[in-house]
Amino acid sequence: MKKGKKYIESAKLVNKSALYDTAEAMNLVCKTATAKFDETIEAHVRLGVDSRHADQQVRGAIVLPHGTGKTVRVLAFVKGDNVDKAKEAGAEFVGAEDLVQKIQSENWFDFDVVVATPDMMGLVGRLGKVLGPKGLMPNPKAGTVSPNIAQAIKEIKAGKIEYRLDKTNIIHCPIGKASFGAEKLQENFETLLGAIIKAKPAAAKGQYIKSCVVASTMGPGIKVNGAKLG
Repeated sequence: MKKGKKYIESAKLVNKSALYDTAEAMNLVCKTATAKFDETIEAHVRLGVDSRHADQQVRGAIVLPHGTGKTVRVLAFVKGDNVDKAKEAGAEFVGAEDLVQKIQSENWFDFDVVVATPDMMGLVGRLGKVLGPKGLMPNPKAGTVSPNIAQAIKEIKAGKIEYRLDKTNIIHCPIGKASFGAEKLQENFETLLGAIIKAKPAAAKGQYIKSCVVASTMGPGIKVNGAKLG
């Protein structure tokens, strides 16, 4: 893959073999975000666990102190009194069978997060095959299945993100935008890392955080010193 001129320039700022302290890494990641748009900064954390084992799963959700900088479109599966509550909390799409129909017949996915009250999960289950592979299936661990639907929506709008292991035992998460500046990015990053460390499975042996890289959308990866993270 041919790298662009801006990427090559940015890459010169980064010592590939160095492990940077968190503050230094956040400063660098802002400097390497040179695109014309406000780049998203992502953290990629490799864990010393085996995601194939149920007792070594790492998954949860956390509200980042400064949000993600993204506008998140929320779809809420609710009925009765919860319809108004979901709308008031800011959900863009609110409904029940009608939304299931729309997704099934129109292949409609103009939303980023799906939430539901527990009594709607029987209905939402019909969409498992289409929502599951996209990572959109509501889940109590991620706080997207909740009896308090208004609170769930408000937290998502405030910058709640879900973290979960992929098949290669890596967690990929946005921690904000380049325009946030190093300090806010560091606070978001440390909040995410703290949550991942707290979620360490009892069955995990050896070094838990194997490696950690931060990068902007178009920029090079910057290694963060995992030994200092826990």
